Amino acid sequence: MTTFARRSAALLACAAFGFASSAYAQDKTVTIGVLNDMSSLYADIGGPGSVAAVKMAVEDSGLLAKGWKIEVLSGDHQNKPDVGVNIARQWIDTQKVDMITDTPNSGVALAVSNVAKEKNVVLLNNGGATADLTGKACNANTISYTYDTYMLANGTGKALTKAGGDTWFFLTADYAFGAALERDTSAVVTANGGKVLGGVKHPLNTSDFSSFLLQAQNSKAKIVGLANAGGDTTNSIKQAAEFGIVEGGQKLAALLLFINDVHSLGLKTAHGLTFTESFYWDLNDGTRAWSKRFQEKVSNHAMPSMTQAGNYAGVIHYLKALEALGGNPHDGAKVVAKMKEIPTDDPLFGKGPLREDGRRIIPAYLFEVKKPEESKGPWDYYKLVANIPAEDAARPLKDSDCPLVKK
Repeated sequence: MTTFARRSAALLACAAFGFASSAYAQDKTVTIGVLNDMSSLYADIGGPGSVAAVKMAVEDSGLLAKGWKIEVLSGDHQNKPDVGVNIARQWIDTQKVDMITDTPNSGVALAVSNVAKEKNVVLLNNGGATADLTGKACNANTISYTYDTYMLANGTGKALTKAGGDTWFFLTADYAFGAALERDTSAVVTANGGKVLGGVKHPLNTSDFSSFLLQAQNSKAKIVGLANAGGDTTNSIKQAAEFGIVEGGQKLAALLLFINDVHSLGLKTAHGLTFTESFYWDLNDGTRAWSKRFQEKVSNHAMPSMTQAGNYAGVIHYLKALEALGGNPHDGAKVVAKMKEIPTDDPLFGKGPLREDGRRIIPAYLFEVKKPEESKGPWDYYKLVANIPAEDAARPLKDSDCPLVKK
């Protein structure tokens, strides 16, 4: 090739790159899909409330006023991984979805995480609890923003074991989430001198816990660990009261409890439950102001769950990353890399790094449900027992089995 030809080729390459960069900078269209349980046992903790939270994030980002076009879709995965995967693929292939958020149900979250990697979009997980999403199943397209089974185990499991609850029996939802939560809590219990006496698995969204609770009662374990969530948690707590489990000297550990669950149970039934969350509407001025805005936007006028708050905060950070990139590259891995690069800061969770394994590092809190006479009004349900530092709320990177982590 002559010198002239080489220079011409170089100029053409630069021109092509400049055109591509210009087109990329001008692309300010974004499509977000909220994928969750809209109609079943997890609908209150995610459902339409998560859609409302995401739309609030879009409004509050300020991008609409700057000429961005941002569309929000929603879909019901019915707690079935195959349904979740089909919706995700259809969204990406036909509606050009750039980011999928929420995904309560760890089985669905794990499956959709694989799709996100394959299709190079972003999965902003807020509802799926399994710590495997930032562990052995992590990838460059997935982020877990709000909580995971490691946080829950090291909050509630450690606190109750150290307080004398040194024998445990688990009532576990029979799918990926329950298995991960029982696994992580069992490890914490034994590490702190406790012993796991046994456990039983129950079907997802079951209505009858009698046989499972009878086994827990017969185990004589000091702590009955509820490794389930949503409607399964509330139903097991209600039926445990009928069995007289607490009156008989055993203590229930709600390993994953949301404010919506407490509201459903009522303080008379729920008081005394100890649990771990990374968000509560009444934590500070920022959480209170945002939560009251949220309450006005949802039809049931409920206060936000931890996952709904996480969807807001996560989408705010996602949109900050797109703005920092100067436009939407429609490249999930590139966007996630930018999300990890810029600092996270929002009124609900505060500041905190987004680690290389995709885990948002934020503090957690050990709460106890108030007695009815302790509550000062509607949704005043929690009292703070202990602060859990951010470095204790996430698995240390040195112990991570995430393939992205350099050791």
